[in-house]
Amino acid sequence: MAARKDIDGSASVPAFYGKELRWKREEAGLTLQQAVEGSFYGVSYLSEIERGARRMPEDLARHVDRVLSTDGFFERRCEDVRKARNTGHASYFERALETEKRAETIEEWCPTIFPGLLQTEPYIRALFRAERPLECEGETDAKVNSRLVRASIFEGDPASPEYWVILHESLLRLPVLPPEQLAAQLDRVADLGKRRRIVPQILPWKAGAHPFVSGGSATIMTFRDSPPLVYTESVHSGDTIDDPALVKHYRKSYDLLRAAALSPAESLALIAATAEDFRNGK
Repeated sequence: MAARKDIDGSASVPAFYGKELRWKREEAGLTLQQAVEGSFYGVSYLSEIERGARRMPEDLARHVDRVLSTDGFFERRCEDVRKARNTGHASYFERALETEKRAETIEEWCPTIFPGLLQTEPYIRALFRAERPLECEGETDAKVNSRLVRASIFEGDPASPEYWVILHESLLRLPVLPPEQLAAQLDRVADLGKRRRIVPQILPWKAGAHPFVSGGSATIMTFRDSPPLVYTESVHSGDTIDDPALVKHYRKSYDLLRAAALSPAESLALIAATAEDFRNGK
């Protein structure tokens, strides 16, 4: 049996919460299975909370307090943990952020900006500055850092989600940044593609009508132990969709979009060539 990994409670608020939960459970002499009996949650769910990798829902916190006789401690603190986990992110993105970390596959369609997981620091900062030009530097820095932490998902861990992204060709030409910085943003996408951490495709200008032509961005996530989800976003709002029929429609539309896009090899070549054009002032 593999050795149990210790939890560094100093790493974050969720890690501290999870370590305390494990300590109280083991002090009570309960296994994970015994601790979740009578709730709507499974062993793996509680285990991820103990490791600081997942948020504690209020109903499960109440159940745990009852089973462990902890006088409402975990219910009172679960909101603090939720806030700590999502610092720097919009509240409507909360559920998508939580599920993104445990997804097996992520498929994104981004028609107007590079997705958060692929953005460089200058690109992130330019987007936040455009949205909130009067925001103080410290608040912007917190948001930028939070997004950069998300983007590190592809660095180091070979078990990161299988990630497929379709970008509209217009993104390769949109002057959001000075030429050198835009070239670096394109290099980031091309490098991840060449290292086989992501599969990028470009939907060309000439593709014509496509399944998402009248909608915004869409992210489809699948999981090992739960049904798939779709996350859609507009300027100041986002929506997480778990209705099986709707998710099925989104997945079918994404497959059709993928068929209309350039191949991954053609797309990588176009991204790299466009980056070179920006570096050469073309």
